[in-house]
Amino acid sequence: MKVKIGDKLVGENEPCFIVADIGINHNGSVDTAKQLIDHAAQAGCDAVKFQKRTIHKVYTPSELAKPRESPFGRTNGDLKWGLELSFEDYQEIDKYCKDKILWYASCWDKESVDFIEQFNPPCHKIPSPMLTHKLLSEHLRATGRALILSTGMSTLAEMGDAIRRLPDNNLIVLHCTSTYPCSLEELNLSFIPRLIEILDCPIGFSGHEVGIATSVVAVALGAKMVERHITLDRSMWGTDQSASVEPLGMEKLVKYIHSSEIAMGDGIKKVYLSEIPVKKKLRR
Repeated sequence: MKVKIGDKLVGENEPCFIVADIGINHNGSVDTAKQLIDHAAQAGCDAVKFQKRTIHKVYTPSELAKPRESPFGRTNGDLKWGLELSFEDYQEIDKYCKDKILWYASCWDKESVDFIEQFNPPCHKIPSPMLTHKLLSEHLRATGRALILSTGMSTLAEMGDAIRRLPDNNLIVLHCTSTYPCSLEELNLSFIPRLIEILDCPIGFSGHEVGIATSVVAVALGAKMVERHITLDRSMWGTDQSASVEPLGMEKLVKYIHSSEIAMGDGIKKVYLSEIPVKKKLRR
């Protein structure tokens, strides 16, 4: 099965769809978001992704009141509100991405879905924390758009329940481990072929590890979408920065993924034309 995102297809015999996840690494700055968009487009990524939350819906007043030092203030609420972009900010981002790169968002609540819907996104992402949120899944399904489901911190049973609530002909499922950064021992990339066996939809990988080699391995194992966080600098302030890829690393990631796809070949043993002169010379 193949799923269409914008003008591109995701699935068997298609190039890996590569997403630069900006998330909240813009730190509330549209200028920073634009720089990240530019780097993603220059690297050859297919899309960038943001994160959208309606703060007073996702968090309780007590959670928002908790002490938490950040550049935005002294409470968790100061931080959460400081990282949110406004409607005008997204208008600017939408205009900036036109003819440059696709963009969409992870929506954490129904109001955020309606907010992002105003920009006619090519798809929606269901983040791992929201995998069990039935009302959100139903609301997203009602949009009729392609959906991408991350499966971090979830059991097989929870994944099954979530997938049954979603469209079986317009869904991409991403293998994921939700730690930031994720240790190599917990990536469990061998689960990707297992997902390919049991699900009739494109399978991808959402990674939060340090480095890029493991994402290339995910593609060799069958991932048809790879999503990695992008940052201007891993030393920047922010909870996701250390689990992100810098611009040069993103360029290498895109190059290595597509090179690995070419190198995989068709799996049929043959003697290539380039081997024939060598064979004549060396075969005994």
